[in-house]
Amino acid sequence: MFPETVLHSRRLVLRAFGTRDIPDTRASCSDSLTQRWLPLPRPYTLDDATAWCTTTAHAMRDSGDGIQFAITDAGTKRLMGQVGLKKTDWRALVSEVGYWVSPWARGHGIAVEATRTLAHWLLINQRFQRMELRAATENTASQAVALKAGFHREGTLRNAGFVYGGRVDLVLFSLLPGDLGSSTDPTKTR
Repeated sequence: MFPETVLHSRRLVLRAFGTRDIPDTRASCSDSLTQRWLPLPRPYTLDDATAWCTTTAHAMRDSGDGIQFAITDAGTKRLMGQVGLKKTDWRALVSEVGYWVSPWARGHGIAVEATRTLAHWLLINQRFQRMELRAATENTASQAVALKAGFHREGTLRNAGFVYGGRVDLVLFSLLPGDLGSSTDPTKTR
């Protein structure tokens, strides 16, 4: 299992979810754009947010499946989104990254910065060999994040994902340790 940790970048702190994140998690996961691309409960209730922040996110680390981080503003401490790892293959040293950004934080490079910070931690500090990212073919914003974060597009996985509206094709991206370049400090990337 991954160690409990807090990650820092130039503008962000990535930390474990807690009870203080419940209201902003509910607002973020109730947002129509978040709901469009993630298979979340509809409606996304206070009970759903409470379960995520206090139990579900922590259980993923405890089970070895991955680790989930609340993306918070380094200055205000407000929740800006979520970034995390899932479907971790410990033998192959591969894990899949996923994220969402709160409506009030969109358009400021939050997902790119958080993803690069997590990638540096996973691929350099934890010595994993591959990070994968999957995005629905119509989710162009998520694909743009992948490319800006340095991921390489590998191809399309047909009918491999599901969202509230049904099955979708996914674009597969990957990032390897060597892709991080000579400057692996995530605080120097945007």
